[in-house]
Amino acid sequence: QVQLVESGGGSVQAGGSLRLSCVVSGFTYSEYCMGWFRQAPGKEREGVASLDSDGNTRYADSVKGRFTISKDNAKNTLYLEMNSLKPEDTAMYFCAAGRTFCTIAAMGALRDFGYWGQGTQVTVSS
Repeated sequence: QVQLVESGGGSVQAGGSLRLSCVVSGFTYSEYCMGWFRQAPGKEREGVASLDSDGNTRYADSVKGRFTISKDNAKNTLYLEMNSLKPEDTAMYFCAAGRTFCTIAAMGALRDFGYWGQGTQVTVSS
């Protein structure tokens, strides 16, 4: 059974940090494009960071230099380290996996990501 379970969300003040985790089971996630997405109220879900099977990382311009995506294969866990958080980072954050191109632009095709977690809420106050 495929499962992606996110954790680590919470409420922080602007400038603070959080680390999101996504524990994966039921498939060999190292063979997939792994991504972190977010969705703010009233907005479309957007890709913020991706990690491909070769270990290459990509970031949306809005988070570049502040967020870091990584994985620990021994723990089957994907991470998103978020620093210098801003109020506009407030959203529900999801991890997902797909057998697809791993560019930020390709992450716009949500249907190409077949596996999704339930999400974890991040709230940044000013």
